Amino acid sequence: MAERNKVYFASDLHLGMYPLEKSRLREGYVVDWLEQIRHDAKEIWFIGDVFDYWYEYNKVVPRGFVRFLGKLASLADEGVEIHFFPGNHDVWLFDYLPEEIGVSIHKGNLIKTWNGRKFMLGHGDGLLKSDRSYRLLQRIFRSRFLQWFYTRIHPNGSISFAQWWSKKSRNKDGAFVPFLGVDGEHQIIYAKKVLESQSDINYFVFGHRHIPFQVQLSPSSKVLCLGDWISNFTYAVLDDEELQLKKFFPDQGTIISL
Repeated sequence: MAERNKVYFASDLHLGMYPLEKSRLREGYVVDWLEQIRHDAKEIWFIGDVFDYWYEYNKVVPRGFVRFLGKLASLADEGVEIHFFPGNHDVWLFDYLPEEIGVSIHKGNLIKTWNGRKFMLGHGDGLLKSDRSYRLLQRIFRSRFLQWFYTRIHPNGSISFAQWWSKKSRNKDGAFVPFLGVDGEHQIIYAKKVLESQSDINYFVFGHRHIPFQVQLSPSSKVLCLGDWISNFTYAVLDDEELQLKKFFPDQGTIISL
């Protein structure tokens, strides 16, 4: 059996996204990928928006995702550490996954060190103070009072509304915004600002933007966006040597480095 010495990072799976038939197909791809990495994975970090919508009531969670959650449970039972960051679509992750599977939930940016290299991890949304409207929306979603109020709505109503809103938003916005350049991407601007006071961070790992990119900020620092599992099927893996951005080809079950 292979040594469990690798750390994997993925984001923006958006499981449950309209149309559901394509989402179920993509869920199968994710499960296939997890099966491929199960023998050498020490830790798996999902950096936000695993679900296109997720809201936990005390005794009710959204239906679906059975194969994905079952695979996570199996990996956790084998000793693989599973970590989740809530994204802007699944911000309401509470205690269900930690209690049922053993998933660790992390909110906000997190500093971690592996093999002497320092990482900053986070979903990557609302990083700049100048993005006031988005940061206001974040506060609304995280308001405990508004969460309490929302919980009073029957799940049939709240989940149907959320799915309608997600579908409406995607139809309106169309394709995701392409790469804006090193001077236009918020994650790159933010990483450069952080390095002014924390120059020892080697890697910034974010999701949210749905496009995979990696930019060298200094000889010892790099910012990496993980892409998504809607059209790119990209992720990152850390071994004893370096952090690499990779692409999974669902139809062939093959993997290449980017």
